Amino acid sequence: MELTNARSAYQQASAGPAATLVPADLHKAHEALVQAETAFKDDPKGFHTLDLSYVAQRKAELAEALAANATAAKNTASANAQYQSTQDAIMTDTKAQLGATQTDLAATQTAAATTAAQLTASEAARAVAEKNASDAMSALAKLAAVKEESRGLVITLSGSVLFASDQATLLPAAQDRLAQVSDALLATKDRSILIEGHTDSQGSDTHNLDLSQRRAEAVRTFLTSRGYDPTLIRAQGIGEARPIADNTSAEGRANNRRVEIIVQPSATASK
Repeated sequence: MELTNARSAYQQASAGPAATLVPADLHKAHEALVQAETAFKDDPKGFHTLDLSYVAQRKAELAEALAANATAAKNTASANAQYQSTQDAIMTDTKAQLGATQTDLAATQTAAATTAAQLTASEAARAVAEKNASDAMSALAKLAAVKEESRGLVITLSGSVLFASDQATLLPAAQDRLAQVSDALLATKDRSILIEGHTDSQGSDTHNLDLSQRRAEAVRTFLTSRGYDPTLIRAQGIGEARPIADNTSAEGRANNRRVEIIVQPSATASK
């Protein structure tokens, strides 16, 4: 029975990883089994045979146990290596992501600084433009009658200052006056302008309407020659239809003979 157990223990150890991992211990178990087999031939039931069989069994079991420990140690080492490899990969990926985040952050900060600088420059430019426009309007008030109405800023120029009687050609002095007016208008050159020509009641309606249209066109042509966008200027003859004074007096008729330049509200201001 003891020898049978020793044989079984050795076969089980030999079938496992002991031959590869602990070959020396497995060889000792084999030698012990050979001694037990030899003793069994000489004395099958002798105490010496029992002792050698017991020793052979224990050496086989020891070889199997040592192989199991070696296998466990090998698996542990492999697991540790895999864990370390995974940790290294995670660290490398984390560093790469951190580097990318820092790069993105730096780019964002640069873009923010650029935007802030652009906003500051834009605000400064807008402040300058607003001051120029204010100065231009102040200067304009010294050249002509200026008032705010629902239709926009209305600049009224006397027709007698601009044109000879019954004519639509600008007088030399009128050109100097209009040059100053146009300089003021160019400070807000993105605004649409309507130029209206008006006459007194003397003459026929047809004649007055035609004369007022030609005078409005003359002022429009002059303003565009000074650099104002022609697509933003419209000329319209009103004739005698909108008097602002009594046509029965010379003074009243002089007031009615006029050109009105209406600077219409900007799109942003009307919102």
